[in-house]
Amino acid sequence: MRTLLSVILKILSFIALLIVTIGILISISFIQVSLFTTSDYIMWVTKYPASRLEFIYELYIIFVFFYFFNNDIRKSVSVFLKKYRKLFLPIFGVFNIILLYSILTNVTVVSNNKIVDHSFLSPQGKEYSFKDIIKITAGVYGEKQFFGHSKGDFFYIIELNDGTKIDLAAAESSGAKNDEDTRFILEKLDNQLVNMGIPKKASMENFKYSTKNLAKIHTDKIRIILENTP
Repeated sequence: MRTLLSVILKILSFIALLIVTIGILISISFIQVSLFTTSDYIMWVTKYPASRLEFIYELYIIFVFFYFFNNDIRKSVSVFLKKYRKLFLPIFGVFNIILLYSILTNVTVVSNNKIVDHSFLSPQGKEYSFKDIIKITAGVYGEKQFFGHSKGDFFYIIELNDGTKIDLAAAESSGAKNDEDTRFILEKLDNQLVNMGIPKKASMENFKYSTKNLAKIHTDKIRIILENTP
């Protein structure tokens, strides 16, 4: 009976921690939208690699789970804190402040006629017009990158006249007004940019990999974008 209760407790704890993790990620997105978007925005995206830093919060949650259900980990943490509490806690606090700031401020917001690129060193953002876009590169990644993109991920990178490059297709860390799928927004935006005569290089080479993890309605949009060339 105790074994059954222990298993049930672990399952419920895992579900609770999963909910907390999702809550943290939703909260980060809510703060970004509240701080950086304006009434005329159509989409926003957390830029790479800041978008990947959110996984650190997931690691925290996993650690907490094992901390509560593993005596050895609890003992190790207790011994560590007794020795290094005064040093560890300030460093841990500063690290998390910088981490949260990095994630929150690395955001690009796109509206109907401009792009505002926020960054760690420029949280107020730098404004560009669509005419400042000098090149578009689009396609699908053919292999997984370390601490980066997964095989089958769609990318849509715009290059601006100062050399800044932004991937607007980071679907796992982006959003659009009225919760519209960002790939639908990108299809419309892509039409507008291509019609402006902006050079675009697109490849269908790894498109097949995107069909393994996405619904057809989404891969159809990706195909349309990749096939839409000047």
